[in-house]
Amino acid sequence: MPLFDLPLAQLRSYTSDVTPPEDLGAFWDATLEEARAFPLNAAFEPVENHLTVIDTFDVTFSGYGGAPVKGWLHLPAAREDGTRLPVVVHYVGYSGGRGLVNQDTRWAQAGYAHFIMDTRGQGYGGTLGDTPDPHPSAGDVAHAGLMTRGLAKREDYYYRRVYVDAFRAVEAAQAHPAVDPAKVVLAGVSQGGGIVVATASLTAGRLDGVIAALPDVPFLQDFPRAIDITPRGPYPEIAQFLARHRDRYQHALGVLNYFDGVNLARYATAPALYSVAQMDDICPPSTVFASFNAYGSRTSGASSTGAAKEIEVYRFNNHEGGQEHHWIRQLQYLRKLLG
Repeated sequence: MPLFDLPLAQLRSYTSDVTPPEDLGAFWDATLEEARAFPLNAAFEPVENHLTVIDTFDVTFSGYGGAPVKGWLHLPAAREDGTRLPVVVHYVGYSGGRGLVNQDTRWAQAGYAHFIMDTRGQGYGGTLGDTPDPHPSAGDVAHAGLMTRGLAKREDYYYRRVYVDAFRAVEAAQAHPAVDPAKVVLAGVSQGGGIVVATASLTAGRLDGVIAALPDVPFLQDFPRAIDITPRGPYPEIAQFLARHRDRYQHALGVLNYFDGVNLARYATAPALYSVAQMDDICPPSTVFASFNAYGSRTSGASSTGAAKEIEVYRFNNHEGGQEHHWIRQLQYLRKLLG
């Protein structure tokens, strides 16, 4: 894939035209207050993972609407009794779920608690999932996939439920006695990276303990530009829906504005390490830079450049991004951050 987006020099200063709705904060305050009215009911059941160096727990907690959400918690087996570990709360990519019990334990191998959130209604591609999406809007008129599910109104949009699940996943991770609730790191690739940006924003000022965000080639950023220029899914699901529902474009953008990572990123406060791939035709680099450049910019008392943040650029990569190279970069970043 050749370079198809803006040159790197322009990307570094690119800002999106999207602006936060005036009631963005009020909308999410009300959404999270409603969600937290349900007991968290975080449960951790030890499970056989066939590994000698990792202990794994099958997790269930209450997400959006009190519905049960699944997850895994992996811990280093050699941890000392009574110690509390920094935890990486891990969100997965589009179509994937939490996977098999021992499919991804790398953060625990590095000495962290590793909490993987299942994504409701997904797990049909990539990795297996175990959490349904019971919301009535799942049966509305929509394009195949999830990007237009519930798009008729902001209260029903699919990612409202996912973002709430992600917020409550942080609370669930903090509830385990082996986890240090004051040292939570958010991590994810693609859709998972977009959920990281949203969760970093939604926890800021509402939930203590998030100390870092690691959005890797994040999805769900700068919807208007992404819909216009992205040749490869999932963004084209929205364009294909609007090709048939020609009168819904402005309304759809109005709904998506409440979930756009660019708008949410402005309010994040935790230090962030982004990654971007310049040949990415699923999450175009301009959409990632739009998020990065907005990140932390509305933080109270922030400098003119916003919250502390870095971005790693992978010039010759498509949506795979930095992969194993970037994970090493993330390990170095966290070790420096945690001392």
